[in-house]
Amino acid sequence: MEIDAQYRQLREECGLVEWAERGLLIVSGAEAVEYLQGQLTNDIEAIEPGGWIYAALLDRKGHMQADLRVLRPGEGAELWLDLEPEGLAAAGRHLQMYKIGREVEVVDAGDGHTLLSLIGPRASEIARSVQSPSLRTDAGVDLIVPTPERERVRGALLAAGAVEVSPEAAEILRIEAGRPRFGAEMGTETMPAEAGIVEQAVSFTKGCYIGQETVARLHYKGKPNRHLRGLRLSAPAQPGASLRLGEKEVGTLGSAAVSPALGPVGLAILRREAEPGTTVAVGEDGVTAEVVALPFG
Repeated sequence: MEIDAQYRQLREECGLVEWAERGLLIVSGAEAVEYLQGQLTNDIEAIEPGGWIYAALLDRKGHMQADLRVLRPGEGAELWLDLEPEGLAAAGRHLQMYKIGREVEVVDAGDGHTLLSLIGPRASEIARSVQSPSLRTDAGVDLIVPTPERERVRGALLAAGAVEVSPEAAEILRIEAGRPRFGAEMGTETMPAEAGIVEQAVSFTKGCYIGQETVARLHYKGKPNRHLRGLRLSAPAQPGASLRLGEKEVGTLGSAAVSPALGPVGLAILRREAEPGTTVAVGEDGVTAEVVALPFG
């Protein structure tokens, strides 16, 4: 199926995307919830059974080491951490190191599970055809499926009306929505405020966590030097290309795609002087981009 047809499927019906490289850590034990409450930016203790929240893992200077979704699949203390592969190693090392002396186990369960995303208006309806731990998202429903169950669940979703689409098609919708991704726009030099994820990922009412002082100070007293922005590109461009305002480098292109609706678009975290409405040079091939506020459209 051509990318335009996949895009229409995601916008109008329901597409099924398999993410082969996602990371999954399972944190369990009597002190698991209390432990993660002191490590992550959001209020872990507030997660209801079957619910989830978005959070970040920071270093002591407030820089991101990973972003993750914390799912509580049942009534017990077990928590599942779904995260980008680029953040998996650092998160695993951190959580293993700081749990010494606590009744907590951290297990890398990524090889035993697969993340399937249902994206589109019919996602919730089609998700009801199977029973799997799920995360309702702004794009649809994500299912974390044990690998032995993958083929059965996938078959049931396709039979219920989902159509298989590529991760590349789903990436177009993510870029259009202005959702940053760790390993693309966000990395180990990024602060949550720069990526625009504070509202979703940070609690200012819970107790202490690593990196809290910097995050709180920036939120209440400062302004980030950099901001997540959209880019309307004059032509397709490669992620990693330098972005310049005049002679000054103001950032690096994080993600880029050709949207059937909007044309070439991208996301980047840019210095504050590259405000919406300005034009930046992209790489060395004469491509330019208009800086826009997010989401697109």
